[in-house]
Amino acid sequence: MVGNARFLILPQVRVANLASYILSRIARRLRSDWLLAYGYQPVLLETFVESARFTGASYRAANWIHVGQTKGRGKLDRYNQYALPVKDVYLYPLHRDYRRILASPE
Repeated sequence: MVGNARFLILPQVRVANLASYILSRIARRLRSDWLLAYGYQPVLLETFVESARFTGASYRAANWIHVGQTKGRGKLDRYNQYALPVKDVYLYPLHRDYRRILASPE
């Protein structure tokens, strides 16, 4: 699984459908690029979109799947002390059998 941590197109850039075009091109190349660089192919992409600030329209237009929302706690919050923004979670399968592959014990 690969996380898409940052994706920004500056407001002054005005190109129709640029975001969904870039996201779909990246998704098509990623498996072969990772195979060359790291020796394996990821099967799933993941990203988080801050729902109070962004709609996630670019991800939906590029066929990413909205699977839910975070609780706004963060991965290091063991004691419920850090209030972070709630984020929408989007996934993009890179392999048809990604569920089986990720759940296998290998």
